[in-house]
Amino acid sequence: MTERKIALARQMRRKLTPPEFLLWERLKDRSSGLVFKRQQAIGPYILDFYCRKARLAVEVDGGHHGYDAHRMRDEIRDIRFRNEGIETYRVSAAEVLQNPDAVADGVWLLALERSQQDTPPPFSKG
Repeated sequence: MTERKIALARQMRRKLTPPEFLLWERLKDRSSGLVFKRQQAIGPYILDFYCRKARLAVEVDGGHHGYDAHRMRDEIRDIRFRNEGIETYRVSAAEVLQNPDAVADGVWLLALERSQQDTPPPFSKG
């Protein structure tokens, strides 16, 4: 991973979108033993949120993700991560804005379920 990618991820952490901020406020609690990182750089990608223990990437998709070109890039990326044992959970930004607690609850449940599976997490270093 390049220094440029790491610097970009750091910059993005300081400038979360409103839906990302709402979800982060709910995912940053570490009392469950699950740790979510925001704007996590992995390979050539920067994930909105990533839980290493659960091998779960969470992407908050704005309207531009509905366009064919962007949807195709997302699909290629999701396949790559799936091949590495990482599940990508996509939620719409509108859904997060409407009900951030429900979205966060869904993310937590999926992360807890995945963390109990007996597969070692890939990408130990981001």
